[in-house]
Order: sequence, then structure tokens, then C-alpha cells
Amino acid sequence: MPRLTLSRKIFLALAALLIVLLLSFAGLSIVALQRGLGSYVAEIEIRRMDWLSQLLLKHYAANGDWKKLRDNDDAWHRLQMGRLAAVLDGASSPDERKLPPWYENRGPGGNGPDGGPENGARPPPPAQSPQLDLLPKRFVPLPPPWSFPDPREAADSIYQRLAVVDAQGARVVGAQVDQENAARLPLRHGRSVVGYLMLAPVQGLESEADRAFLARQSGVIGLTGLCGLVFALMLSWLLARRWFRPIDDLTQAAQDVARGRLSTRVAVQGSDELALLGKTFNDMAQRLDTVEASRRAWLADAAHELRTPLAAMRAEIEALQDGVRTFDERTALRLHRQVIRLGQLVDDLRSSMREPQSDLLTTAVFPLSLLKEALDHTRDRFAARSIAVDRSAIDLVSAWAQPMIDGDAHRLHQVFMNLLENTLAYTDGGGQLRIGVTVDGAWSGNRLTLHFDDSAPGVPEPEMPRLFDRLFRGESSRSRELGGSGLGLSICRATIEAHGGTIDAQASDLGGLRVILTLPLSRSASP
Repeated sequence: MPRLTLSRKIFLALAALLIVLLLSFAGLSIVALQRGLGSYVAEIEIRRMDWLSQLLLKHYAANGDWKKLRDNDDAWHRLQMGRLAAVLDGASSPDERKLPPWYENRGPGGNGPDGGPENGARPPPPAQSPQLDLLPKRFVPLPPPWSFPDPREAADSIYQRLAVVDAQGARVVGAQVDQENAARLPLRHGRSVVGYLMLAPVQGLESEADRAFLARQSGVIGLTGLCGLVFALMLSWLLARRWFRPIDDLTQAAQDVARGRLSTRVAVQGSDELALLGKTFNDMAQRLDTVEASRRAWLADAAHELRTPLAAMRAEIEALQDGVRTFDERTALRLHRQVIRLGQLVDDLRSSMREPQSDLLTTAVFPLSLLKEALDHTRDRFAARSIAVDRSAIDLVSAWAQPMIDGDAHRLHQVFMNLLENTLAYTDGGGQLRIGVTVDGAWSGNRLTLHFDDSAPGVPEPEMPRLFDRLFRGESSRSRELGGSGLGLSICRATIEAHGGTIDAQASDLGGLRVILTLPLSRSASP
């Protein structure tokens, strides 16, 4: 069984909706055609009854009202038959012996030399009744007037649906019709409407012609609906494939990333939600690729850093085993240094990998006191390198205030030591270290800011963003005699961020590196 994907679900839903809509449209169109055809035919039929409207107006003009015609079926019958009624009844009045307009010019005495109507005469209607005649017919001689049947007796006679109403809409004579649905022909006497000739539409279209016409129109509607359905289904399929192709691409790309192909990217087109999703996926894949590359580089660097002291120890031990060297106090001291270095490197690796918040002991801490303690601890080493330390800002601030933070004194002391070790390792002899202090109150952030500016050499601009990465050391300081493991600044960043602060680096105006460190002051601190 094929997998029911989201695009197929959308296509099936659209297809079902379109089928329902088109079937409803076709059904309602056929029903409307069936119901509206009778009214349309009635409108056409009543326009052909102008001869009867003229007779009704003559009757109204002769009598001044509809009283003689009201409910007078015999008079209504005579008007329906036109002047032919007088012939059938043997009337002696010359006006009544004339034939109705649809018959008076036909027969042996009313034709021209060619058997057709005379000039100016009306074209003859069908011989059976004066109903709608859409197609012209050949002339066929009619029977004599005394044998002409009463057209009202036909089952589909138009006269069975005719009625006359006055200007107020009250029935005068004729059939009972629904005036809202019936076709009407106004009867105007002068400028006033004195009544209406009403014709009710056919209730049932049961003749062969009616059924054939309705079948043809229904077939056209059905064929149109079928063509529209095929076109709509094709369009729905194309749109569904176009809309959901990015999702399929994202699915395939996510599967590739799950298999370890972190270089996978998806093509992004447009600016809609799917395009935003594609961009987000590409950013995620890029970050994963970067993290994986960083992880591989970190493992390689860590293995390289661990291998160096191990190789030195192995060389010393093999020299002892081969008798090249004798185990004396100097050999023991070299082995001890390598072990200390290996232990320090392992501790740094462990510190850089653990979560700083996991073992953070928060107490009230005075960071300036910790910084002065770290400076006192490294004073001799700065003096040996002839690096001048400017700590006047620390002494000035400490003289009138003691900023306090909530943090771990041991971890903060380690941060200050790492920053000072970084200056000792990467600053040329005879250089300078200047430490600045700024204490901001509640109006400006309620924080402590420390600036560590050292002299040349500086850090190249491309390397600046990577200073706080694990195991990163600039090209100018690759010497392991001066440089450390490359984990110091990474540990500093993790520790400062664990205290809610920030640490950043930029070029110093002294020609070296400036490290900017901020820490939030305790709520109970008073600057």
C-alpha cells in the first residue's frame, strides 16, 4: 500500500472538495434550468399575445372598465377566439365575422397569386394554436372555419394558463395563476395601466422537445463540469507537488544530516514560511557542521597536547632503560615537571568541559580584593619579565568602596590568574599591563567592569573571534615554553557567564590585547 504522504493528503482533500463543488454546481444548474425554462418560455409566449391584449384594450375602451368581463367565461372565450368566435357562432355583425389576425389572411380567399400571404399581412402561425412558433413552416391550407377546432381544448394549450387582472392585481377572468412567477403583459389605456395579461409558466416539461432540450443542456453542463474537474485535479496535483516539494527536500536533508552528512543544505526559494524553514534548517546544519569540525579539532588538539608531555616522559624513561642516562636528581625533576604539566593539562581539559553552574559555590565576594591577591601572587614574575603593572585604578576604587558580587571566590580567583598568565605568556618583555575599574550604579546597570590592557604584540583581527575557543592559541604564541594549553580564556568565559557576566576582547590602545570583563553587583552592594 503506498505511503499516504502529506502532499497526497492535501491533493485528496482538494480533489474531494472540488468534486463536491462541481457536482453541486452541475446539479443546481440543472435544477435551475428545469425551473427557469418554463418562466423563460412563458415570457416569450406572452409577447406573442399582443393581438389578445389589443382585443382586451378594445373591450375596456368600449365598456370603461372590466365589469362585463369579470368572471364572464363566455366573453373571455370569445376574446380568446378573437373574431373567429363570431364566425363559429353565426354572428351577423360585420366586425364579428372577420377572422382573428392569426387566421384571417389564410384560406382560399386570403392568399395572393402564389398562395402566400398578401402584402402587409401577418405571417401565419401554426394551424393548431397561436402559441410560440420558433421555426417557420411551409404554408399548408387550413380547413374551413366551421371545422377549426377550439384551441383551448388542447392539453398543452396556452389558453389554459392565461388570465387577466386589473391594475390592483385582482383577478378579472381566466385561470388562477401565481402572479409572482407568471409572465405579464401590461394593458395600457392612454398613459395608464388598466390591467395585465398574465401567463403562468408550464409546470411540467413533458413533451419530447422539452425533454430533448433539457437533456442537451444537461449534457453540456455535465461535460463542462467534467472538463473543469479534470483541469482542477491536474492543477491541484501540480500545486500540491510545488507546495510540498520543499518539505520533501527538507525531509531528505534531515535524514542525510541524521546519517552524519552535515554538509547537506537545501535550496531556498521565495520568502514564505517554507523558505524561512529552509533557511533555519541550513543555519542549523551549518552550526552542527561547525560544532562537529570544532569537536574534531578540539580532540586533535587535546591529543596533541597530551602527547607532548607523554612523549617527553617516554623519552626520559627509555633513556634510563637503555642506560643512556642515569637516574639522578635532575632526571627526577624533569619527569616531575612533565607529570605536573600533564596533570595541569588534564585539569584544564576537565574544567573546560564541565558545566560551570554545576559546582559554583555562591557567596558574597569582593572581586577587587581577589584581583589584588592575584596581582601580589604574580608580582615577581611580572618583574622578571620587566612588565610594568598599572594598578592605580584598583587602589583608587578600593579606597572609597568595595564592590561586592554573589559568586564563587575560588573560580573568580582562577579567572584573574588566567588573565594575568595570558599577559605574562603573550606580552613582550619590557611591556606594560594597565588595569581599569569602573563601578556603575543602579542608574547605569549596577555592575562592575574591569579592563585588562597589555602592550604588543597584538592579536590579528581574524583571530580575535576565536580567542575564547578551547585549545586556541595565536600563531605568534605557539611556543609551549611561553604559551599555555589554550584553555585559559575558554575557562574564563565559562566562569564569567556562569556568574551572569560577560567577557570580550578587542585591540588595545597599548598595542596589545584588551579584555573587558563585567560582573553584576550584588543587590546589597553599595558602590
